[in-house]
Amino acid sequence: MKGGQHARLARVRNIVVLRPNALGDFLFCLPALHALRHSYPDAQLLYIGLAWHAAFLQGRPGPVDAVAIMPPYPGMGVGGPDDADPFAVEAFVENLRLSGIDLAIQLFGGGRHANPFIRRLGARLAVGMCASDAEPLDRNVRHEGLVNRRLQLLEVAALAGAAAWPMRRELDVTGDDLAQAARLLPPARDRPLVLLQPGASDARRRWPARRFAALADVLVRAGARVAVNGTAEEAPLVRELIGAMRHPAIDLSGKASLGALCGILAGSALVVSNDTGPLHLALAIGTPAVGIYWLTNLIESGPLRQHGHRAAVSLRVHCPVCGEENIRTRCAHDASFVDDVRQDEVNALALGLLREGCGAGARGVDSSSVGRRIQDSHIRN
Repeated sequence: MKGGQHARLARVRNIVVLRPNALGDFLFCLPALHALRHSYPDAQLLYIGLAWHAAFLQGRPGPVDAVAIMPPYPGMGVGGPDDADPFAVEAFVENLRLSGIDLAIQLFGGGRHANPFIRRLGARLAVGMCASDAEPLDRNVRHEGLVNRRLQLLEVAALAGAAAWPMRRELDVTGDDLAQAARLLPPARDRPLVLLQPGASDARRRWPARRFAALADVLVRAGARVAVNGTAEEAPLVRELIGAMRHPAIDLSGKASLGALCGILAGSALVVSNDTGPLHLALAIGTPAVGIYWLTNLIESGPLRQHGHRAAVSLRVHCPVCGEENIRTRCAHDASFVDDVRQDEVNALALGLLREGCGAGARGVDSSSVGRRIQDSHIRN
């Protein structure tokens, strides 16, 4: 190491990256994956992930060449403690070892379970995150505290000599994505599509459905076509939102596969979302987005590229039910921590981004007529 920088490893043929987790977590590591691809353009990059990674990345251009599906493994979020099969794990590790790994990169977490697994792969160089109670790798980034996860993962990539990240679109949309989207949502070139995402896995991150409904009506009056997305489990929430609107909207709950969602996002002029996977998917694709964040979530999940991104942030730290601070601990309540984000703030951010996109003639929209309606909506609201 010289001057805090790590030189690239010579003659790298095979890189393995470990991160078997959910959609948002995968999107957070895309800058690191791109940095690795940029620095090692001729290497084979194998991503150790889950079945959904394999399905989603199959045939998709990007930094990942192949996906190895992680078998159930204790402490790695893959199956429960009784699901682990030592023989399956041993066979999985042995197959990887036989491929001759040059770089093994641990992006999963603090490393208590992941770092010993990475060590077993026998790579020439092993780097990753390391909490105070974890076995260190050859080069380590401390895993603790409240940090931007994308930057942290880029730091890990830098340990492997990946010193630059080309600031380009992070995720490519395929023809199949667009075809799936068209079957669900035929394009309407005279009206920009705005996608709303009212759900989130953590109820504390959900802006109230009635606020999303009020925003949706503002956007419809401004000339937009509104669709509301959610999982099948979030269908009641989506119906609540649409039922509170004065104008019609498209219900996508439980209908869009991950690929179809990518296609819909690529055709959208704007996304307004809580801090959840589809927000970060939109930003990775390059779709303008307004994110509604709780304070700590913006610190952890804020995107690195700010063009086309606007944040509406709640500074609340105490539970509105019991008053307990939820920074270092979590109380038992699921009350929203973002319901104090003002309606007029989100409306203005959304209309502003929509106006900027339409003014640039984005996505084939008639920018002059839509722009006039947005101006009128500003005046009325």
